[in-house]
Amino acid sequence: MERRSLLRAAVIGGTSAALGGTLWRGAAYAAPAQPGTGPYGALGSPDANGIRLPSGFTSRVIARSGQRVGSTSYTWHNAPDGGACYADGTGWIYVSNSEINPSGGASAVKFSSTGAITSAYRILSGTRQNCAGGKTPWNTWLSCEEVSLGYVYETDPWGTSAAVQRPAMGRFKHEAAAADPVRKVIYLTEDETNGRFYRFVPAAWGNLSSGTLQVMVAGSATSGSFTWTDVPDPDGSPTATRSQVSGSKSFNGGEGCHYANDTVWFTTKGDNRVWQLNLLNNTYELAYDDSLVNGTAPLTGVDNITGASSGDLFVAEDGGTMDICVITPDDVVASFLRIDGQSGSEITGPAFSPDGTRLYFSSQRGTTGSSSGGITYEVTGPFRS
Repeated sequence: MERRSLLRAAVIGGTSAALGGTLWRGAAYAAPAQPGTGPYGALGSPDANGIRLPSGFTSRVIARSGQRVGSTSYTWHNAPDGGACYADGTGWIYVSNSEINPSGGASAVKFSSTGAITSAYRILSGTRQNCAGGKTPWNTWLSCEEVSLGYVYETDPWGTSAAVQRPAMGRFKHEAAAADPVRKVIYLTEDETNGRFYRFVPAAWGNLSSGTLQVMVAGSATSGSFTWTDVPDPDGSPTATRSQVSGSKSFNGGEGCHYANDTVWFTTKGDNRVWQLNLLNNTYELAYDDSLVNGTAPLTGVDNITGASSGDLFVAEDGGTMDICVITPDDVVASFLRIDGQSGSEITGPAFSPDGTRLYFSSQRGTTGSSSGGITYEVTGPFRS
């Protein structure tokens, strides 16, 4: 589904009596909207898990850091972060990174067709501060190290094959990855205040052992055209990859990344923006900028991002009011859920089950504010299709 930029958006559920507004200075205001009336309606009171949800939705706790997952013998990792879901026969698997350093890595939980937890296990060990990542079309998980000269690791969600380091994808402070099967590339974000946006062009699609790392080249404006230029030294030493190409565009803290229908979206936490690249005509623009909504934005601390089959984007907050917000194809921005009592945490790893009826995510530090307090949740309900 094609998405336009938010030139006349309805921004709903802000901190004051929210009106329909615009995300761009100088544009006309849209018709007023009632607070909390996004596509799923108003948020209810906190449930037993402290989560405020629209009517018809329910939550459950899947795992807690340092505790066994369900009735399995596997102990869930600390600081759960980026995640993705994979079809597994009539069931599915949810994978989750661990953003601790050292000994980060990633784990997986396997579900039956009814949603019952059947097993949990480790799929990556001995790595550092695995933050976000991305799913490949060939059903592997790219787990990204958010450290200087960090690597991307390609992992097996089933835990059968050993994880493989992918140095050709560049060594930098990796955050998220998103696969584009049309252009046969992987997009990559960099979590630096002057980070860059990259793409990796494999020598052969489906094999990430070799290829070319490229960086986005564009002007300093918030919209315009862009090109790609090869990064001379993907190893990032002695010169960081973000400093190797003159004219490469700087982004303030690259975070989540999502691809769908010839468009890639990525977030930058330093300025609370969602960027949108139209890959058919090589142009970019802002899809969301909370500094331009006159203090009524429901979405702050933009971080991980995923998409639903409806074309809705779901954006998790790092801090803010601990919301997952929805941005619809017709440009409504509203809170979908909120976690109460966990202001020292952040929401991470949003991902939908293969049938689109369940949303998984984590509160990285839970109620304790510590990496050992992470909680991973599932929300079930009538998601739009």
